[in-house]
Amino acid sequence: MSTGAPGSFADPRTHAGAGGDAGAGAVAGHWIDAVYRVRAAAAGIGARAQAIALEQSIEAPLAAVRDERVLREVVAQVGDIAPAGARDFDVTIRIAVETTGFEAGQLLNMLFGNTSLHDDVTLVDAVFPAEFAQGFGGPAFGIAGIRALTGAAGRPLTCSALKPQGLPSQELAKIARTFALAGIDVIKDDHGLADQAVAPFGQRVREVQRAVDEANRATGGHSVYAACLSGHYARMREQVAIAEDCGVRMFLVAPMIAGVAALAALAREANAPIIAHPALAGAARIAPPLLLGRLFRMFGADATIFPHAGGRFGYSGDVCNAIAAAAREPWHGLASTLPVPAGGMSVERVPEICAQFGADTMLLVGGSLLAARERLAERCRDFVTAVHGEAR
Repeated sequence: MSTGAPGSFADPRTHAGAGGDAGAGAVAGHWIDAVYRVRAAAAGIGARAQAIALEQSIEAPLAAVRDERVLREVVAQVGDIAPAGARDFDVTIRIAVETTGFEAGQLLNMLFGNTSLHDDVTLVDAVFPAEFAQGFGGPAFGIAGIRALTGAAGRPLTCSALKPQGLPSQELAKIARTFALAGIDVIKDDHGLADQAVAPFGQRVREVQRAVDEANRATGGHSVYAACLSGHYARMREQVAIAEDCGVRMFLVAPMIAGVAALAALAREANAPIIAHPALAGAARIAPPLLLGRLFRMFGADATIFPHAGGRFGYSGDVCNAIAAAAREPWHGLASTLPVPAGGMSVERVPEICAQFGADTMLLVGGSLLAARERLAERCRDFVTAVHGEAR
């Protein structure tokens, strides 16, 4: 594991002028434009917007601030206020980059920390200066790196999950072997697999990676196992070292549980692609395209799982398209993140999903494969054949 400092770069305000006291116009590129959907009466939206600006910067009345630089360069500023429905408004707040400390967790704090406690506000978008976004580094591998690792060129990738939780390591390894023999590209731990007694992390990754390696030797394939990292950051680093010793070459992280700062650090240290899982993301009241697409990408996720429309979650097709666009479109020179539609998907939906998201996509089909029970191997081959067929 490398020991580089993730997400660190020179504070751009040091280039604003002598003594760092340039005016607001001179530091215009050093603000983040955050957009909030606010439920309020028209007569009160101006005051509500100002309250959000103060909450997301100094968390104090303006009367409490005596320092002119703080007033000019630190206090967040209200920008546009636009109607977005009968009682909804889109409010743009300009947040000073310096208040983020150039760190992932503090960035989320300044974007939506205290304001997330108000149930009339949702964070719907954020526009970042290029230098700021580039400072986090983005995906270390991205779509191209995952393709190189799996040997999957010019087509959508396939993925499945080891489950259910409660099986011993040997049984999970048997499932992984079946997946790999069928040619599934990425075989990930279910996000519920942590370090439980029935399948301890070290034992599980050793058994599963061995099974995948044996299957790859038998078929000449390139299936990759993604081990789920959990616990505090020091523990996750220990897990990375254990997994690397077993030959693991990909990891799964739930950033809203482990922490976005942990994702940003692991992206620089783990030397392997990282799949971001959306667990707990729905509790954040941050628009999914911003959180699962753009922010996870900026913090270093090489692939991002999201609940696809028509599955067991409630995202619409438009939201899913927006997540995929935020993950893949050119943005400040950062590598693209691989979109992974999931959540109740089936083999029968492969043509539809491929048509919607195109080749730079990884389809995650889990429970519906395992439901085939004694026909699991056959069902896995059907999945792989369906996806490969869409590429022709």
